[in-house]
Order: sequence, then C-alpha cells, then structure tokens
Amino acid sequence: MRVGIEVGGTFTDLVAIEDGRVKVAKVPSVPARPDEGAMASLVAGEIDLRSVADLVHGSTVATNAILERKGAPVALLTTRGFRDVLFLQRHNRTQIYDLFYRKPEPVLARRDILEIDERMSGQGEVVEALDKAVTGAKIAEFLGAGQYQSVAICLINAYAEPKHERQLAALVAAQFPDLTITCSADVTREFREYERTSTTTLAAYVQPVIDSYLRRFETELGEQNFAGRFSIMQSNGGRLPVAGMSRNAITSLFSGPAAGVMGAVRQAGLSGYGDLITLDMGGTSTDVCLVADGKPNLSGETEVDGLPIRTPVLDIVTVGAGGGSICWRDDGGMLRVGPESAGADPGPACYGRGGEQPAITDAHMVRGTIRAEAFLGGAMDVDGSASSRVFKELAEIFDVSLEEMADNAVRVADANIVGAMQLVSTERGRDPRDYVLVPFGGAGPLHAARVAEELGITTILVPPNAGVLSAYGLLASDFLQYETLTRRIPLGEGAAELVRTLFDDLQQRATTSFRDLGVDGELNYTYSLDMRFIGQAFEITVDIEAEALRELDADGLLALFNEAHNRVFAFGESGLHRAEIVSFRLGASAAPDVVPALNEGIGDEATRGQTRIFDQGEWQDCLLASRAAVKDQAEGMAGPVLVEDGTSTIFIPRDWVGEVDDQDNILIRNLGKD
Repeated sequence: MRVGIEVGGTFTDLVAIEDGRVKVAKVPSVPARPDEGAMASLVAGEIDLRSVADLVHGSTVATNAILERKGAPVALLTTRGFRDVLFLQRHNRTQIYDLFYRKPEPVLARRDILEIDERMSGQGEVVEALDKAVTGAKIAEFLGAGQYQSVAICLINAYAEPKHERQLAALVAAQFPDLTITCSADVTREFREYERTSTTTLAAYVQPVIDSYLRRFETELGEQNFAGRFSIMQSNGGRLPVAGMSRNAITSLFSGPAAGVMGAVRQAGLSGYGDLITLDMGGTSTDVCLVADGKPNLSGETEVDGLPIRTPVLDIVTVGAGGGSICWRDDGGMLRVGPESAGADPGPACYGRGGEQPAITDAHMVRGTIRAEAFLGGAMDVDGSASSRVFKELAEIFDVSLEEMADNAVRVADANIVGAMQLVSTERGRDPRDYVLVPFGGAGPLHAARVAEELGITTILVPPNAGVLSAYGLLASDFLQYETLTRRIPLGEGAAELVRTLFDDLQQRATTSFRDLGVDGELNYTYSLDMRFIGQAFEITVDIEAEALRELDADGLLALFNEAHNRVFAFGESGLHRAEIVSFRLGASAAPDVVPALNEGIGDEATRGQTRIFDQGEWQDCLLASRAAVKDQAEGMAGPVLVEDGTSTIFIPRDWVGEVDDQDNILIRNLGKD
C-alpha cells in the first residue's frame, strides 16, 4: 500500500492505493497540531500502517511557523558591516499608496545578530582571514546565555566560497552541540545578500520546528508499527526522504499546493494533455499554476509574509478565494471576498463550529450548488440554515435577495481567481486559451466553468477524487533536489565550455546527496541558467535540454536567451557582448519505484436526480448525477448538471457538456466554441 497525507488549512486529505484499489479520507485539520489531523486521516481511512510501503506527507508547518512567528529563537552570524541587511532590505514599496507602509519585520531583532571579522571576494578569494581563536571567544560570549535554539550563518560572498562558513559552523558546534546550525551555502548558493540572508535566517528559524514535528510524527507512526519509507513533499514539486528535511526544511514551505500541481500533471498526462492551468480551490485559498508540455513553471524565489526566500518553487499564485474565505463589505461599499478565511476552526457557518461570518461555502449552500445531504459524500453534517442566517445581514446591507447575495459573492470569488490565472498566463506571455483547465480541491470543480468562460478556455479536465488530488500528487511526485550556484559569465568565447564544467560539478554534488539519502535508481537531470543583458538588474530563466547542452556554443546560448526574453518582454537583442549568465540551476530527480494510478471513482453506482440552483441571477432546474452516471452517458451529459463526486462537486453549466474518458477524468467542453 502507498499512502499520501496532505494537511491543508481546512481539511487533511488521505489517498491510499493498493493493487489498483483507491481509498480516500477527508477529516478536519487541527491547526495547532497538524500531526493529529494526519493521524486522524489514517484512522478515518482504516489504514493498517504495517502494510504501508510508502508514505508521503505534505503540510503547512513551516509556512505557519513564519506567518504566526512561532519559529525557534534564532541568532545570525554575518560579516562585519552587514548587520543591518535584514532591516534595510530593498528600496521598494509593495504598497506604494499606503502612507503608513512599513517594511516586513524580520524574524529576529538586531541584538540577535553577531558581526564576524572576515571577508571573501566575489570571486571566492580570501580578503580577510577568519581568526578562529578570537571568533571562538566572541561566539562563546554571544551564545553563552542559552537564549537561542538555532544559528544561521550567512557571510558575504559565501556563495562563491563557503570555507569561512564551514569554519564558523565547526566553532559553534564544538561549543554548543545542541544548537541547530544552518549555513547559507547549504540553503542557497546564489548572490544578492538580502535575499540570501533572509532565506538562511528563515531556514534556521523553521528548522527546529520541522525537526520536532517530524520526530513526533515518526514516533506516532512507529508506535503503529510503520516500517516503510517516509518522504516529505517540497515546494519544488518533488519529495525527499525525511532525512533530507534535516538539512534544509525551508524547501517544504508550499508542499500542499505543489503536490496538487504534480497530481494534476500526472492525471491529465494520462489523457494526453500537457499544456494545463491548474486550479486548486480548497477551504482557505485558491492556488493556480501554469504547466507547459507537462512541466510546471519554476520560480527561483518566493515570499512568505513579505520576506523573500531564494529556493526553487513551483510558480504558483495564491489568492484568498477558498471555501472558507469571508464575504464582506469594504469601506467603499464594495463586496469583497477574502483574504481572511474562516479556516478549519471555526470554519464556515454551515459547519456548526461557531462560524458567524458568511463564507463561500455558505454561499454555495444558499445557491443550492452544494447540498447539505451530499457534503463530503454525506460523511459530514452541515447546516444549510446557518448559511442563510449569516448571509441575511449582508443581503440586507446590499438590498438584494439572499440568493442574489450568495451568487454575487461566488462571482466575486470567480473574478479573484481569474486575476490569479492571468498572473500566471498572460502576464508571463502565455495565452490561456491554449491550455486545458484542471480544477481540483473541494471547490475547484464548482468554479471552473465560469472561470474558463472569462478566460476563453474551452476544455476542462476534472480528475477522479478531485477533492483529494493533492494527496495523490504526493504519491505521483518524483524524488527531487535542486543545486544552485551564482557565477557571472559574459557570453563570449569559452563560455559554453565553462557552463558544461559547472553543470558537471553541480551534477556530481546532487548525485552524492541523493545517494547519502538512500535514493537509488537512475537519476534524471534538468539544466537552466539565469541570464540577463549586461546592465539589467534582474534575470530570466533559460532552460536547456540535456541533449543540447553538450553541443551548445555561445551563439546557441544567446539564441535561447533571446527567445526567452522576447517571450516575456516582447523584445530581444543580438550581440554576444550584450548578455551574461548569472546563476546556474540543476535539478536531479529519481522516479519512485511505483507510481500508483488514480483511475477509480469514489463509487460505481449510477444515480440521477433533479435539483434547483441559483446561478448568474436566476433559478435553474438542474440535473443531479454521480460520476458513474456521467460515464454511462455515451454522448455526454449537457448542463446544467451538478455531479456529486464524494470529495467535491462538479458544476457543468448551460452550453457545456461533460463526458468521462478512459482515465476516469471528466472532460467538460464548451458547446459554443471550437
């Protein structure tokens, strides 16, 4: 048996697959102790851990530790003269019209930073050597009070030569062996001191929290005689054995959203679709990602609470438009949805746990697009009257009927999602009409068709068990790591050969790391360069095919860069002197020994019925069907139809038709467009 457990903001999802049989479970998350929700999902799924060979886990523990400022007390050791990097930050304002704007607060204070007398050049040459005796005494005095659990070490230009960081780490470990030590060279070997220092500090801040959480979880698993392989999902779309998290826990920040994307890629790929826009709408937020030719876009940097983190992550855009997102009236009298969410506790009003504000799930209850008796396949009791009660006040404020108020809230949520999808498509130089929309999560398939209409998308693919697809994505993901390195190389004679040499070094480093973690089997590699025109402040990513790397010359590198630059900015230049390489990124992956198929629906009983829904300002008679009933309809099922699928509800509106393909995906096509 192979089991994936994904802890979300509202629900914890489980998918277990054994001999082609799919078992799913969905239980409320426990935000204060996410491992309790994970263990509860095992109980709900009736999983005997003795029979589990592969368990993959994704959670929001690292993200929540930063957002809630509940990480470990952390100290930072940095080069003399760079104590204030985390406070100076960048000279930009993310909210330019806010007169009271303040820069994001770092997770430590200035008193938690110790300056070290040392200096490396940008070429990795020693400018000022590290005096171990003097430095050891300073460290002993600074850390001696015992107020810290973790130490971050980030020295200027250590990306070029980490020797002094290694020496510092040895000095700290010798005197304070119980402290967690994080060096920037182990987290990111890329330049830009603010981003690198922020990343290293945050990695040190969450590392003890992740270590404690995983130890506790492993103990609970061991008490139930689990003896299989335990892996953790990362933000980059791949997993690592749990031992890998002890080196760099910051890579697990957005494991849930990344798992959903990988599950969508796998399931849509079985039906022959590689150009996708994924739409993951859960209880707290909505995540969207563009996938081209079966490969999700990868970004070299992300942010949490305004603080930059330099680590490869899937290029996912998140908006506050989940099932628990609060519907409210702003100071200008406009209807807003999110970003505040009712989350898992108390949740939407219909959950009956004390929620008193109208949420999107409540709006669907009022509209009839979610039926109380079918929520989570009937496994969870919800109260439709509570949804009507909390929307009544909002409806009176806007002087509309209850149904119109709920419908308007859903349409505002749809608009928020459309904006997020434009960020990953049109603003990246991609036309969304060229892609298939893949919705999942509990609410994604409910909103997909209306979002697709706004963007001109004509095909929607809804995977089986869409409400728990992120948990399946954990099992469908490869083992994956990235090695990065900053080296500025102008495009000229000899540049291509140097590129190959540096990639060979990174490949050797990645291979050794994987073998140390016990990952065997054939490794596959991806290669990309961050490049720019000389004089530009920031770079774009240029992917290089493995087959082309060995034959590529400087002209070929320039052509690839111009193509990528033109796609993003609509212009490119020629001339080798105008462009340069800044950073290298190598991905190393190994496929799991078995990738189970998600090719069964929740149930096989074909049921039909009738209901009424309020959609786009009017009541409509709507067919009610199970997924099996759609599958039985050879010519497809024309909307309006609500397909109740156990973990999610799929809405097929008028002018759309749905059919089930050979992989149990529901394909929904717009009848009015080619």
